[in-house]
Amino acid sequence: MKNRNKYLLAQLLLLTLIFSIGKIAFVWYNHDIQSVIPSSFANIWFHGILLDLRTSALLLLIPAICTTLMKRGARWVLWPYYCLVAVVIGCIIVGDMAMYEFWEFKLCAVHLSYAASPEGTTNSVSIGFLATRALLILGFILAVAIPAIRLTPKHFENKQRPWMLLVILALSIVPVQVSHCYHRGPLFMSHAATNPVFRFAASFYDTRSFESECNSDEVIAMYQTDGEITDTLLQTRRPNVLIIQMESFGGKFVKELGGIPDVAPNLSRLIPEGIFWDQYYSNSFRTDRGTVCAYSGWISYPNISPMKDAWMHNQLSSLPVSFRQERYQAGYMYAGAMTNMGKRAYLLDMGFECLMDEQYFTKDELNSSWGANDSTAAMKMYHTIAEIDTTAQWMLVWQTISSHEPWDVPYHRLEDKKLNAFAYTDQCVGDLIDSLRTQPIWDKLLVIIIPDHGFLYEQTYDSSEFFHSPMLWIGGAVKGPRRLHTLMNQSDIAATLLAQMGISHYGYPWSRNVFSPEYKPFVYCNYPTGFLYKDETGETLYDLSAQTPIPIGEPADEARLQKGLSILHSSYSLIQKP
Repeated sequence: MKNRNKYLLAQLLLLTLIFSIGKIAFVWYNHDIQSVIPSSFANIWFHGILLDLRTSALLLLIPAICTTLMKRGARWVLWPYYCLVAVVIGCIIVGDMAMYEFWEFKLCAVHLSYAASPEGTTNSVSIGFLATRALLILGFILAVAIPAIRLTPKHFENKQRPWMLLVILALSIVPVQVSHCYHRGPLFMSHAATNPVFRFAASFYDTRSFESECNSDEVIAMYQTDGEITDTLLQTRRPNVLIIQMESFGGKFVKELGGIPDVAPNLSRLIPEGIFWDQYYSNSFRTDRGTVCAYSGWISYPNISPMKDAWMHNQLSSLPVSFRQERYQAGYMYAGAMTNMGKRAYLLDMGFECLMDEQYFTKDELNSSWGANDSTAAMKMYHTIAEIDTTAQWMLVWQTISSHEPWDVPYHRLEDKKLNAFAYTDQCVGDLIDSLRTQPIWDKLLVIIIPDHGFLYEQTYDSSEFFHSPMLWIGGAVKGPRRLHTLMNQSDIAATLLAQMGISHYGYPWSRNVFSPEYKPFVYCNYPTGFLYKDETGETLYDLSAQTPIPIGEPADEARLQKGLSILHSSYSLIQKP
């Protein structure tokens, strides 16, 4: 194809066709999340075609300039470029549709931080899964590279007006809103319409847009609470503390929060015996962020992991350090490898003196893809507590492991594999509580049961119910059973618990004592492409990509929106960067 204009037009149509095929693959691959009828796919294609054209034009800028300036040798100059473009397109298209199955948002810069810890992937999926996706990537690479190179001639005709160069330049600068809100349909439809290559590239720019000037003093006042308490929950100021952090166990699986009945019957059985917080919200969407929120009382970020980013550790407070002034010792049990997202370094830096990971278990006990399953770990935790000197003061954390992909558990009560895994964790937690209550340590024990974050089971991030979670305080140290309706965040656990124990929570700027007279009830939660701000007046969801509120049945309240944005920007402006 020696005519430059026809050549560039053919390349533009080729890339646009590949992106259209990618949309079909995305919809087909994720049909379990959202089924799409043919007419709906036409709507997806129509709303995404302009962004596909712009992305194709941007990728063709170099070939367009080269072919305009060069008469001969273009094929030898451009074939390495087309190979690179093919690899980029193949990896992003397949990575986007494959990761969407697990996270339900478009491939973005955030995924790269998790890619640095590949054991999270290999533990969640099989080798066969990875192999088939690798073949899909290869298929897309070949579908782009072979025709792109073959279309490129060895030399071009001499006299042609470069009108396609002007078209490509025009398309590359057309302003297109990078949003998953192309239309007011389901979120999945908008995600399917969004070009994954453009969205991935744009996400690196998005990370800078969060860092803008704001009124930090106003936000600090929103989070400021003193050490006084208006209500006392505990019979003793110095209980031993066991925190059970249940993997992904959001309110979707708890009947008392409007969730699916019979998934967590043990939690339902225990709730009337303790203090149940029915307006408690996790801060974030992943374990590394939720862990920091819970034990450092820190806020969550759309695109930063304070656990992984060790340069932030010296800015974080921690419950183990605060407990140390009362001569407590702190331990953390995770029955697998503590290497994912810098977990071991974070826990050590936060003052956890005893880390019980996979080395704490025998080879026979490491009976799941992630490590030891929850029943084995629960038994190990029980024996660990039973062997502690009764005069010792301690804080222990058990992070469960089994309610996670690939959902293989030694338990078969429910037909749905995912729900069955959550039911198994619920059974193991219930068994541990029942065993502990037979020991003398129970009388001075406070058990706090929380999830690290929610799980996307028949819901999406544009629902506040994803963050709505159970929190139960139970044990002999609790004064009596109650049900509290106080709106609070996961990051508020630290200040609230310390205040109940008469320990200062000074130094926890993002954690609030919810029983302080100064407490202002609201929650702030986020994920890579959005945030939730909720208070007593209602809730506002905000799309960070489109920089616009997400419709939830009522006009966005300007006051809530501004408070949410102020918290977002302040969370970055108050970081002391190295």
